[in-house]
Formats: sequence, structure tokens, C-alpha cells
Amino acid sequence: MEKEELFKKRMLELSKKSYYRGILTYSDFLDLNEQNILHSLSFSDTGVQVLLFGGYETAERQMAAFVSDAFCCKEDYPIACIKISPLNRKFSDTLTHRDYLGSILNLGIERCKIGDILVEEDGAFVFCHTSMVDFLIDEICRIKHTPVKAERITEENQLPTPKREEISGTVASPRLDSVIGLAFRTSRSSMISYIESGKVFINGKSVVSNGYVLKEGDIVSVRGKGKFQFHSVTSKTKKNRSHVILYKYC
Repeated sequence: MEKEELFKKRMLELSKKSYYRGILTYSDFLDLNEQNILHSLSFSDTGVQVLLFGGYETAERQMAAFVSDAFCCKEDYPIACIKISPLNRKFSDTLTHRDYLGSILNLGIERCKIGDILVEEDGAFVFCHTSMVDFLIDEICRIKHTPVKAERITEENQLPTPKREEISGTVASPRLDSVIGLAFRTSRSSMISYIESGKVFINGKSVVSNGYVLKEGDIVSVRGKGKFQFHSVTSKTKKNRSHVILYKYC
């Protein structure tokens, strides 16, 4: 059985378990491709609602919660956040997302147990399955050549807030290909291959149409480039071009 079919079978099993037992069930962290497959499935015959969350607003990697109609309590995703910080910032390496992820996976942890990793100047915030917290805190002591410490974030006000850069400009129209070109400061034509090859996701769903018209609040993720939130069309120019505002995640 192909990987995609196995994934579909697993999601349907979780939905049925939620329905027949009247409990909440959760997936592991899902990447954008898996979220897209999930969106294509119908759960109408199992009587469950599927909700996605990744530990913070606009997270890319998210868990799916399967909520039975019989369940009336608030979903409590098994997601935790740990902060990894250098023991001595003065002598630490400049660490990237790849460095943090590589060190974590080298411990033998499956990628599906790790959510987003937000890198900041003084370290990184790692979202993970709650079952991984103690292991990560005990085992992560070095990233590349930099000695580090890991600690769990327990207060909501300590959680990271993704940084965003406001970008504004004029485009021919609020079509996907035009706005992506503005977001990543490149030509519209150079982004068409990303769209047609299935590397562009809007709100977790794959979009392969260049002519998709973006709506206010849409989250656009482009594999290998980054992501942004489309804000609005603010006005029209004399040449009938659209002035738009969007927020690119740093």
C-alpha cells in the first residue's frame, strides 16, 4: 500500500475511534502535503469534526484533532514548547533551523513528533509532542559546536510570536502568481513553476492554479521560499493595478 493510502487509512481510523468511543483523538504533526490530503477526505459518515493546531497561530506543521459530536470539552492538543539556548552566547555559533532540526533528529526522534522550530537571536523555540519533552531536555546538550540547554515553556506569555514584515506594492491583480512575485521580490513568471509543481499551499491546501484570487487573511506557504499572510487590496491605480498589503513571516 502506498504511503498516501496508509496515511488516509490512519486518519480515518482516528476519526472512527473518536466517534465510536466518544473521545478526542489526535494525529502526529502533519506537514503541508499531509494536511492537503486530510482536507481531501470526508468524515461525514463518522460524525466527527477535524480541527488543526500547531501550538501557535499560523503554525505550518499542525496536529489534527478528531472531535466527536458527543464530546463537549475543549480540545487539549498534546503539544509542548521547549526553548533551546546557548550556555554562553558570546562563544556560540550562528545556528540555523537546519542545525536545530538535525540535532534533534539525530537523537532518533521521528520528524512527525516535532512541529515548527522558530529560530531567534538567543536560541530557538521547538514545538513537540508532549511525550518528547523530558527526553529532549535531558538529551539536547550541544548544537554543532555550541553547548546548549533546553527548558520547557510553561507560561503562555513566554511563547514566541512569529515575526512579520509588512510588504506593500502594486500588482496586476490579487491573483496568486502576481502576489507571490511581490512577496518574494521576484518576477511573476519565475513563481509559476512553484505553483504548477504543487509547492504552494493556501491555508494548508495545495493550489496549482495561477489564477487563484487571494482573500483577506489567506496564509500562503511556498516550499523553499517561506510564507506570508495576504492582508488586503487597499486601492486601485489609474492603470487599474491593485495596491496590496501582505505580511511576510521572517
